Amino acid sequence: MYERFAERQIKEALSDTPVVLLVGPRRAGKTTLARKMQGAGRTYLTLDNRTTLEVAQADPVGFIRDLDQAIIDEVQRAPELFLAIKKAVDEDYRPGRFLLTGSANVMTLPRVADSLAGRIETIRMLPLARSEITGQTPTFLERLFAGNLRGTREETVGDDLVRIALAGGFPEAIARESERRRQAWARSWLTSVLTRDLRDIAEIEKLSELPKFVRLLAEHSGQLVNYSQFGSSVDVNYKTGQRYVSLLEQVFLITTVQPWYTNVLKRIARTSKLHFLDSGLLATARGLTFDRIKSDRRKFGPFLESFVFSEILKLMTASDLQLTSYHFRDQQMREVDIVLERDDGMIAGVEIKAAASVDSSDFAGLRVLAGACKERFAYGVVLHDSADFVPFGDKLAAAPLSCLWE
Repeated sequence: MYERFAERQIKEALSDTPVVLLVGPRRAGKTTLARKMQGAGRTYLTLDNRTTLEVAQADPVGFIRDLDQAIIDEVQRAPELFLAIKKAVDEDYRPGRFLLTGSANVMTLPRVADSLAGRIETIRMLPLARSEITGQTPTFLERLFAGNLRGTREETVGDDLVRIALAGGFPEAIARESERRRQAWARSWLTSVLTRDLRDIAEIEKLSELPKFVRLLAEHSGQLVNYSQFGSSVDVNYKTGQRYVSLLEQVFLITTVQPWYTNVLKRIARTSKLHFLDSGLLATARGLTFDRIKSDRRKFGPFLESFVFSEILKLMTASDLQLTSYHFRDQQMREVDIVLERDDGMIAGVEIKAAASVDSSDFAGLRVLAGACKERFAYGVVLHDSADFVPFGDKLAAAPLSCLWE
């Protein structure tokens, strides 16, 4: 069993918060982690059980009334429980009363968020980070802001890096030995989520068109969002395309990243960027395999960017740093793939390059970002497919991609 970054957060939250909600994609390991907390009289219930679900939906107040401390799995299937939980918590505000898990982010629903404001802590758990798989304690984010990325212990380059990115992080997928079997698992996951989980949270008028829509999004992972183009692929308008993207975000298939901007720079792109949250699912949706990337390395760059972005999101869960992720692009197309802003306003930039060599031109976006931030700029790095660390001036360097999982 893997040690998960989210475990420490859950234990801390249960010690002082009445309701803790663990959210993330289906089959990412939420249930396994939640059941580790089952001791000390904590009852486990899953709404994937039809009988339990029917009881919860028919009488949510009665369902909750009989529970002292409980784990309720897949709570998005009965959102009416949240008002009953609010009532129970208001009557008995002990910490750790309810640990909930959800494969859809129900906290985006206004009536749910409002009902438990001040009573709930939400923790996100994505599929396994590379550091969780290898059992290492990650320090990348702390070292990035400290400007100290030298000293990579593990060198993962070339074909090994491609294989790691293609595998993704779902525990059941990476347990399979062959790429063909991992992609079979990913296709099954996509079918289940697109035909079942989405129906738990919304009415979809063109459900049969969603696989085609997801394939188009996969082709645009790592690129700027264009809702009109997305919608036209399944013959729906801009607003419906935007709604579909939002729903796929709620089930943790994709995410949209806001642009970073400042008044210092007048001409900055203010469009969000799209990423898949698991590179294994992205590879399957795009039809990418190891042999296809080997025959055309150009396919690896945008794919690798989404892999790195997801890894950094996972590292943010493990870190005590309070960070917000953005992307940056100006009108001259100088860009930084990932901009991280610390809660004190300090900024770090991460550019991703699938090649082994790096030159000064690869730092164009980072230099613009550094100039705009001035004393707020902590560090900028180009992560590349190499084992070499190379300084490129003040607070700029090229570093191995494998330093992500040290």
